[in-house]
Amino acid sequence: MAASVTTFNIDIPRWDQNTFMGRVKHFFNVTDPRTLLVSEHELDSAKALVETCRAGIVPPGTNQEQLFYAKKLYDSAFHPDSGEKMNLIGRMSFQVPGGMAITGCMLQFYRTVPAVVFWQWVNQSFNAIVNYTNRNAASPISLKQIGVAYFTATSTALATAVGLNLYTKRAPSLVARWVPFAAVAAANCVNIPLMRQQELINGITVTDENDSPLGKSKRAAIKGITQVVVSRVAMAAPGMILLPIIMERLEKYPFMKKIQVLHAPLQTILVGGFSIALSHLEPDLRQSIVARHGDNVPYVYFNKGL
Repeated sequence: MAASVTTFNIDIPRWDQNTFMGRVKHFFNVTDPRTLLVSEHELDSAKALVETCRAGIVPPGTNQEQLFYAKKLYDSAFHPDSGEKMNLIGRMSFQVPGGMAITGCMLQFYRTVPAVVFWQWVNQSFNAIVNYTNRNAASPISLKQIGVAYFTATSTALATAVGLNLYTKRAPSLVARWVPFAAVAAANCVNIPLMRQQELINGITVTDENDSPLGKSKRAAIKGITQVVVSRVAMAAPGMILLPIIMERLEKYPFMKKIQVLHAPLQTILVGGFSIALSHLEPDLRQSIVARHGDNVPYVYFNKGL
């Protein structure tokens, strides 16, 4: 049977991205952990369907729900810039199960230096994979730069964690429980900018609302990476600041003292595209865009990474 011609725009988000709830639904959809269980063949089929739909052609009998599901799988597993399939650990859909497990272990095993060192190393290794996988692919980074970023971030996390762990030996136990968060925050401030340093050096591609490239901007890179750092720290804060308070109180109860083997699983369970105004870009890039497009491009868009 011949393929059907369609005018359906598969790249328009299913939910209104101008509303908070629309953005929440979109990112819950993209980060759905269940997509990790989808086979490689189904992911490749989803990509093929998305690409044919972009070309204005879909297989006969394909309905809109199937197109939405294919785009969900495509967004969950393929890089938005390069279109390449991302490794499973680096996908945002792995963040919930992977992040929960590692954060739960960091919060539980904080009393001894060897435990702190091991879990901070695991966490920074995980972060390095995620940061590299979700980098702005238009700004390549060498293996040497990746190694420097990983070593520096891991050293920062370990120095912060071990130093504070030793410093808080005589402090209230709750203060010691907050050491993992301090280490994670410090490492994020180092790891992400270093891992994406090429974007800061060369700038990132900015586009108009139709995804047409307009040039490269260092200011957009600075804004995007700053937002990523702040959001990573903010996302870790509720679980890593509030959960220690909860566990500190729970562990005083007799029944909790009897089930210490379940403390780590319990903590694990409990942890459970941007724009920039044209006026904020570099003067030379701004003038170039105005010369080509006049006043028709008040905002430019860029992939800030995740």
